[in-house]
Amino acid sequence: MATPRVLVLRAPGTNCDVETAHAFQLAGAQAESVHVNRLIENPALKDRYQILCVPGGFSYGDDIAAGRILATRLRRHLADLVDTFVHGSGDRLVLGICNGMQVLMRLGVLTEGVGNGASEPATLTWNNHGRFEDRWVHLATHGSSCVFLRDIEHMYLPMAHAEGKFVAANDATLGQLREAGRLCLRYADGEAGGVQDEILNFPANPNGADANVAGVCDASGRVFGLMPHPERHLLATHHPFWTRRDVQPEHGDGMKLFQNGVDWFA
Repeated sequence: MATPRVLVLRAPGTNCDVETAHAFQLAGAQAESVHVNRLIENPALKDRYQILCVPGGFSYGDDIAAGRILATRLRRHLADLVDTFVHGSGDRLVLGICNGMQVLMRLGVLTEGVGNGASEPATLTWNNHGRFEDRWVHLATHGSSCVFLRDIEHMYLPMAHAEGKFVAANDATLGQLREAGRLCLRYADGEAGGVQDEILNFPANPNGADANVAGVCDASGRVFGLMPHPERHLLATHHPFWTRRDVQPEHGDGMKLFQNGVDWFA
């Protein structure tokens, strides 16, 4: 299938669905922003799509906890949709960005198979300084199983969240995820910074996440969640210092991530 169709899921409070759909369209996909209520009314709509993307924003005002209400609605009313995309025949992809990663974490699909059966092997909680943080961050990839991160070593992307600190239930669970290559995106110390397990100081690690984790994938590599926003760095001119660069790249760092998702179906 050369042109996959993307379901960009939105809910009250979602505010990055248009940009995310645009990113997929630039990468060659057909993307449609669909309200969760429309899917609940007509669950068969899921069969139109090959990629499910939960974009950023503040779904349901982040009441109770970021992503909790949308995750609960998906679990109770659209469990078949989640199961189809996550556990189906392996011909679909799932991407969660910022609030979307929070939703995927609440659903447990990013940490399945670890934690010795714990109900919540890992979570996303409040940033160390207890407030919303908005800045650009350096990122390094770890492992090669994630579909969306193929042939990407480093990225420079903006992040914007208050509850983005990845915390594992214990060292054993963190070790399981690390050894399986599922802690696939990490905050890095500068443009040349690599993957480190020792927690970096602020602002290199903007929230205090364990092992500097910025993104996690499932065991198959088809389901991926990340806290930074790749849809906000699609063009070279999105870079905050683009006027100071002697050579402009063709695309911004986030573009390759969406291209990888589309190319997987080629």
